[in-house]
Amino acid sequence: MNKKTLHSIIAIAAILAAAWILNGILDSYVRRVLNLCAIYAIISLSLNLVNGFTGMFSLGQAGFMAIGAYTVAIFTVPVELRAAGFYLEPMNPLIAGIELPLLAALILGGLLSATFAFIIGFPVLRLRGDYLAIATLGFSEIIRIIFTNTQSITNGALGIKNVPALSNMFFIYLAAIITIVFMRLLISSSYGRAFKAIREDEIVAEAMGINLFKHKIMSFVISAFFAGIGGGLYGALLGTVDPKNFMFTLTYNFVLIIVLGGLGSISGTVIASFIITIGMEWLRFFDDELVLFGFKVPIFRPGLRMVVFSVLLMVIVLFFQKGLMGQKELSFDMLRQAAARVKGLPLFKNGRRKGE
Repeated sequence: MNKKTLHSIIAIAAILAAAWILNGILDSYVRRVLNLCAIYAIISLSLNLVNGFTGMFSLGQAGFMAIGAYTVAIFTVPVELRAAGFYLEPMNPLIAGIELPLLAALILGGLLSATFAFIIGFPVLRLRGDYLAIATLGFSEIIRIIFTNTQSITNGALGIKNVPALSNMFFIYLAAIITIVFMRLLISSSYGRAFKAIREDEIVAEAMGINLFKHKIMSFVISAFFAGIGGGLYGALLGTVDPKNFMFTLTYNFVLIIVLGGLGSISGTVIASFIITIGMEWLRFFDDELVLFGFKVPIFRPGLRMVVFSVLLMVIVLFFQKGLMGQKELSFDMLRQAAARVKGLPLFKNGRRKGE
């Protein structure tokens, strides 16, 4: 075992241990935000595989999320509670008596998402650029509309309540780490190198013997699988699933994350997931009324948070045009070099603060 692998194992163990400990210490709100960060990281990594590493432009993540979320909701709600939720039209008898544990439902949701991706991938992946984006965006909306109108399966516009709530940080962060490790191994493999070759130049990649369609659909299917897993975790975290949760605008959050983190960077995507999710929560005070010396500050009102957040993102993108990490990955060598540069600053020379 080489040193890098050992360091990675230690880091993973430390993260899981921290998640286990913090799960019993933090309050429910902080746990929910941190869990949402991990779930967004899973979904953003799935989108980055297609958009960042393979060079396609897909906007269908919300649809794949919906498939995973509804699969978890349908099969994990206790059988005895289903009649109360499906009061307009009873649940379809073929599935009404089937109840699965969360892990099995998550895997099933991921597989169903991957199956749909495989089916639509044959006609859709022959398109390129904006046409592919429009086609995948249309698929996302079609899925949402189908779920809205299949009353006996998805409970239509009413959504599915009483989904067993998931707040265990260890389980969610374990899923995130598995996703990160898988993506890292995939990108380091011959398939990952083929994805990157397609991203750089499809004509040259094909001339080198790379089967474009095979690798594109492979990337698309794997992306959909992890988006379905992330969607299932998202539905379990919320405890309820509703068609309005999966509007096409949801995909823009993940596009924002991968652009900010760096198209083609796994670690950049993870970092950006935490920055954007926590940042949007931290800035909520801009939406609350502010009174100074007995006077109300007129600009502090609902909606200001997103204005401030958008301005901050614009500033970041101006200074980091390729994202925070570009196409680079965070490594222990990079951290050591950063630490060495910090120690080299005048403030830290001779191993102590200036003036001490």
